[in-house]
Amino acid sequence: MRPALEVADIFRAHGPAWRLAQAGHLSLGQLKVMSAIEACRTAELGGHVDRCEDCDHVQVSYNSCRNRHCPKCQGAAAQRWLEAREAELLPLAYYHVVFTLPAQIADIAFHNKAVVYDILFKAAAETLLTIAADPKHLGARIGLTAVLHTWGSALTHHPHVHCIVPGGGLSLDGQSWISCRPRFFLPVRVLSRLFRRLFLDRLAEAYAEGHLVFHGHLAGLADRAAFTARLAPLRRAEWVVYAKRPFAGPESVLAYLARYTHRVAISSTRLVRMDDNGVTFRWKDYRQDGAARRKTMTLAPPEFIRRFLIHVLPGGFHRIRHYGLLANTARAANLAKARALLGAPTPSPAPDITPETDAPAKSAIACPCCGGRMIIFEVFERGATPRTAPPTQALGIDSS
Repeated sequence: MRPALEVADIFRAHGPAWRLAQAGHLSLGQLKVMSAIEACRTAELGGHVDRCEDCDHVQVSYNSCRNRHCPKCQGAAAQRWLEAREAELLPLAYYHVVFTLPAQIADIAFHNKAVVYDILFKAAAETLLTIAADPKHLGARIGLTAVLHTWGSALTHHPHVHCIVPGGGLSLDGQSWISCRPRFFLPVRVLSRLFRRLFLDRLAEAYAEGHLVFHGHLAGLADRAAFTARLAPLRRAEWVVYAKRPFAGPESVLAYLARYTHRVAISSTRLVRMDDNGVTFRWKDYRQDGAARRKTMTLAPPEFIRRFLIHVLPGGFHRIRHYGLLANTARAANLAKARALLGAPTPSPAPDITPETDAPAKSAIACPCCGGRMIIFEVFERGATPRTAPPTQALGIDSS
């Protein structure tokens, strides 16, 4: 069911004025995201008409924009991604480790997203792989899936990566499986300090190679002495690495991934209202405990749009990455070996379903009246009007 208020509604109402006010200051990527979200599941993208085989109910379904920043499109994308991951889960405990950048680094990342986010990924992954391989800790080659989030609950810039890690790995000689201790993966303090060193060393290298730029109040960091002075206290500060309780089982891992892998800065379900006071949405204040942390915040529409758009990722940047045993190049072989050592059965491949060539195309939805099968019997192009049903019948259903 369509939420009463969507991010697209805010963009349509206030986007034109925002574009005009920010002319010359918005990236092409941000402009494309705005346009995609505004057009998503409207006649502008075309669609098809469905008719129920049983009761002849007719409805229009408009196409999705499929933009990875669109709140409406990510549910289906997450489901497709999860179906591929389900067969890769191993029958053991999984752990969740979060690596967060300090505010002083987040400021630098804001102007150097591709470079600094990439360093964040690599430093977090190398930290886990290095400490796990140390015989003093686990002494094993592990794998992990890392997911980048760049936002806090209030839409502020808060870069961090969520790492999902199987609770064990292959021995260094590859001949056995080594499991971690029950309910304990790796020491957080050790992870934090290695992560700090690896990240700052890589950031200094990027600076020395001229890969960082500085604007506005950070312009002074173009001077090497100023940049070095900014990093100096961070080499002594405690960095936040948070190890959550292990997941209850593979099913809970999938449930978590479903919520996190394709999440965008804010979903429409968190929106409360849009009125003369601005845009009101729900958020969590993590500085407080319990129910007190659940609050509402009202932002002027231009500020809401600005906060949403600062989380648009650079073009081609991968926000979900796999490392170690789960790296794409050798994942299948590593998982097969792990299953053999664990005595776990090989998952059955997904059935290859070949549709009947003379059958009408089946819609992705069931009839809302009787639950029967909906058949696609008309497709219309972008900007066109369906011949069979008036646009007023549109339910805004994703037909992508």
